[in-house]
Amino acid sequence: MPTDPYVPTTLDEEPRQAPNLAPGVHMPPSVGWRADRPGDLSSAQPEGALLGTPGPSTGYALTLANRRRDDLCLAPHEDAEDAIAVIAAIAMKRAGALSRAPINEDVEVAMGVLGYSDEALSARWELRAGTVRGAAHEYSVCRAVVDAVPLSALVQPVGGD
Repeated sequence: MPTDPYVPTTLDEEPRQAPNLAPGVHMPPSVGWRADRPGDLSSAQPEGALLGTPGPSTGYALTLANRRRDDLCLAPHEDAEDAIAVIAAIAMKRAGALSRAPINEDVEVAMGVLGYSDEALSARWELRAGTVRGAAHEYSVCRAVVDAVPLSALVQPVGGD
């Protein structure tokens, strides 16, 4: 069987683990790294309005929220796309605060906070519809709604324990 040209055939042709330096010359010790380049974060993740909560695989919240589209209790004048955008963003915030990827429970909490999971919360519909309108297409609208939800309301267990 033929061998590819880049595959070494003998041990002499394999890469050497030791540096190829002159006798008596040693590799200098590594120096510490500092975030001094443009764009490097100086310390921790910045916090504030419109910045969000970083976390692993947060975009999966949008998939989970779309799966619950048929479960949404929407007013006749509400747009499902706006609702899904805000629900997913709140689920991302909760998952990021808990240092994990989004799960179904995050979407359930987000739906409950905004009153999308219960028809009995119809009193919120007028206020909610005006607040959430355009969230699917305007990042600032979506972030404003998410930033208005306190983190303490999101990290409680679903059962309220």
